[in-house]
Amino acid sequence: MKELLPPSADLRLSQGPTKITRAELARLDQAVIVLPAKPADADWRGVPGGAQLRAASRRAGAGTAVHSRLANPRGTGLSAQALPGGELDSFRLLQFAGKLVAEALATQPRSLAFILSRLDGESAERLAEALVLAAYAQNFALPTAQTKAKAKANLKSIKIFGVKQPLELPPIAIAARAQNLARWLTSLPPNRLNASGYRELAKQLAKEYGWQMQFLDEKKLAREKAGAFLAVSQGNAARDAGIIHLRYEPKKASKQKPLALVGKGIVFDTGGNNLKPHKSMLDMHEDMAGSAVALATLQALTELDYPRTVDCWLAVTENRISATAYLPRDVITASNGTTIEIIHTDAEGRLVLADTLAIAGRQEPELIIDYATLTGACVYSLTERYSGVFTNRDSFNEALVAAGRRSGERVWPFPMDRDFDEALKSKAADILQCSTDGSGDHILAARFLQRFVPKGSDWVHMDLSSASRKEGLGQVPGGATGFGVRLTLEFLQAHK
Repeated sequence: MKELLPPSADLRLSQGPTKITRAELARLDQAVIVLPAKPADADWRGVPGGAQLRAASRRAGAGTAVHSRLANPRGTGLSAQALPGGELDSFRLLQFAGKLVAEALATQPRSLAFILSRLDGESAERLAEALVLAAYAQNFALPTAQTKAKAKANLKSIKIFGVKQPLELPPIAIAARAQNLARWLTSLPPNRLNASGYRELAKQLAKEYGWQMQFLDEKKLAREKAGAFLAVSQGNAARDAGIIHLRYEPKKASKQKPLALVGKGIVFDTGGNNLKPHKSMLDMHEDMAGSAVALATLQALTELDYPRTVDCWLAVTENRISATAYLPRDVITASNGTTIEIIHTDAEGRLVLADTLAIAGRQEPELIIDYATLTGACVYSLTERYSGVFTNRDSFNEALVAAGRRSGERVWPFPMDRDFDEALKSKAADILQCSTDGSGDHILAARFLQRFVPKGSDWVHMDLSSASRKEGLGQVPGGATGFGVRLTLEFLQAHK
């Protein structure tokens, strides 16, 4: 299943001196120059081709990128733009970097320089990271079957000039590659990334990264009494659904309890007997984005030599309409013994996650993070610019928001008060799958899931309303965003 994995799109990253020489420029296809928000004459004079670029900037007006070429044998292209005015948070900086890099890659350069010599130290460092992340995102080609597909940028190397402090480039590249993996998997069509294909893809990655792998198929899940997962999968034409369990163990693992990453992997969602309308079903191959984020985060943590054991659980199935599909008012029993009354067959994500969380909880992880494109209510609340976070530890809310601000993957926490459970009271079972009116469904879904999390484990639930955005998000162009990978890495950096 190598064809299901993205082609290698790594970049050679290096850091040059604070000033770039003519000889160095002559070896480059393209150079991107970033100036202070209000560049002075000295700033223009201090960069290559400054006179031509300054003249072009006067004609174009403030805030517009300008372009020129040097009179050397390679005809090195130059792009220059001033930083936007006002406070530059991480998201705005990534957005700026994404647009600048997209323009620079339009000429298909193989080598690219970022020249930041006129910026102060902190601004230069932050911008350098944003530009590298943007280069990885903009240079990456999502899967396509077009026989005459437009060639994506063929960038091979990046060199950064003008930053005085040594940059930690490898971790930036690791995070960017992982985000691209999540984008790639989320974008694969459903006849390529089906449940069987997902399992084979996981095997390939497990072999590459030295992970342990176990697959809980439907027979094993029946022995685990995972009736919530099996209710969803019973309508599938093929008996290939199951829970993929991957384990990363560092050579010198810390004595801390493991971290668990749990992902919703609905490889296609018809809505079941509560069938989705055409437009709502069209992109439901992306309903496995949560599992893609979990898997990509595991890849990043492995490459970063994360010091504790990490278990990754992917709940992989379709949600199909068929003669055997589950029905509203069915009563099912999850693996922890909780009985559930079904209300809506298109609320399948919380069912597969319920059993997956309960099974993952048997390993007694210190922290569980689950990822899911779970509810339309979260999109209605936040749009696709933010994602929702929910946790059983109030103290985590501030840390999650801060991690979102640092990474540029912005999140907002929602309340988790006990009285929300009143909307999930059932006369036929321990709990309703969801309410009948849909009000606050993102909160009720989180309250539902918490019942399957061990009380001793810290838990974060991410409702990925930002998993895909037509207009793009931050440094990432339109389509699947890979949102959640870098947010998690930032959060774990602080949560040691």
